[in-house]
Amino acid sequence: MKLTPQRHLMPTTLLLLLALPFAASCDGGGTGASRADNALRAAASGDEVLISTDNGLRLRPADGDRVTVDDRIDGHWSHHGDRWTLDLDCADRDGHGCPRMPYVKIPDGSKITVTARNAGVDVVDVAAALDVTTVNGDVTVTHSGQQDAPSRLSTRNGSVRATSLEADRLHASTVNGDVVMQCAAAPASVTARTVNGSVDVTVPRGAPAYRVTMSTDNGRTTTDVHAQNADRNRRMTLSTINGDVTARRD
Repeated sequence: MKLTPQRHLMPTTLLLLLALPFAASCDGGGTGASRADNALRAAASGDEVLISTDNGLRLRPADGDRVTVDDRIDGHWSHHGDRWTLDLDCADRDGHGCPRMPYVKIPDGSKITVTARNAGVDVVDVAAALDVTTVNGDVTVTHSGQQDAPSRLSTRNGSVRATSLEADRLHASTVNGDVVMQCAAAPASVTARTVNGSVDVTVPRGAPAYRVTMSTDNGRTTTDVHAQNADRNRRMTLSTINGDVTARRD
């Protein structure tokens, strides 16, 4: 099954990021901060966006070339060289409380790193390189990623579940939970591990063979994608302690 996004993907190197001034804006020379109702636009090659929050997060596609942030929270931007950092903070405006899962809308072709805590991260229809980490929550990804970029999905107490994921190199891990990944295109390499849970990786029907290493102490291992003479660069390493391990084609 091949992912066919409806949007034109910008090159991975064409990324976000020149702050648009509002009442307060980032100083063009170095660091600064702006409110969440500001945005960024695609401007330079090689830039990155790092998003940090003490809650969960929803990543969704932007309508154009701007990063936009849920207006129910504050977003504090800082800039160091080619890297931009967004720290999300609940403003509790008008006594409505803090949104548990605020959204950030991401343009195509971005490189996004997310660090969350005590809640999940949910990514839908985001055509970007993804590095997503949380603790005490699930990482869920649907119809996202980029075929020529790596994806890293990680949690500690929760599951990692991806559907129609694109990546050239794929890493997924947890400690207490399942790792379930269905790939829209065959990645060059896959590493997936948990301790207490199952690992299940599905690649497209026409995917080439992999050199597969699988291990579990309490469970079964099953694969139909392994070949000893597969390309050395095409590997899967899948492991758990308590659970089944499966690698298969659609």
